[in-house]
Amino acid sequence: MSEPAPTLGAVVHSFFTDHLITVKGLRPSSVRSYRDTIRMLLVFVAADKGCRITRLALDDLSFERVIGFLRHLEAGRHNHIRTRNQRLAALHSLFDYIATRAPEMLGVCQRVAAIPMKRAAPAETRFLERDEVELLFRQLPSSGRLALRDRAMLLFLYNTGARVQEVADLRAGHLDLGEYPLVRLHGKGDKWRTCPLWRQTAELLQTLTVPASPPDPQAPVFMANGHALTPAFRRCEPGLVRRSVG
Repeated sequence: MSEPAPTLGAVVHSFFTDHLITVKGLRPSSVRSYRDTIRMLLVFVAADKGCRITRLALDDLSFERVIGFLRHLEAGRHNHIRTRNQRLAALHSLFDYIATRAPEMLGVCQRVAAIPMKRAAPAETRFLERDEVELLFRQLPSSGRLALRDRAMLLFLYNTGARVQEVADLRAGHLDLGEYPLVRLHGKGDKWRTCPLWRQTAELLQTLTVPASPPDPQAPVFMANGHALTPAFRRCEPGLVRRSVG
């Protein structure tokens, strides 16, 4: 006997647990972004069909409803084109996965996969010139409970161009502060990269982490109230400064 067609709930659950987390190894923040997009899609489809979300079937995810959802994002939710494109990328991934689980949906999945991204003007690049960065560092507090951490973190951002999440995830074991100091950064897509550190950066990091001897490799480098920082410190976004050669 042939297996019964998978339910929408089973496919969505498998998409998250098997595909996004196990196969692609996405971070929780990326998984949440997929979750938000798919939640909004399901709410839209249920409203369009006039039923509860729990009554939806896989074939309710029609091409026409996906197009309607994308229009709703722009006209109803007033999303920017970049946000619309980000949501569409998540839908492309979902329907690619649906095609592997429910071949009878292949035609719909192919039409959704063919929906193009919209062109959007690139965001304005904002940065500080080198003299402005130097002025910033001269004006940083030299004393106080967080003075060393903040100076080390800002210099680390300036030195490496690290993303906010990479700084929040930085652990003592990712640092090599020896003769040729460097750091291993855990970036998007579960990829690692190595970046050399200026001697000044390494000295500040050494001072910051020296109280723990020997340091725990899993100890956060940058902390607040005894806990690792979270990406909420985005006002220190590295894109606001232009890296120099040191």
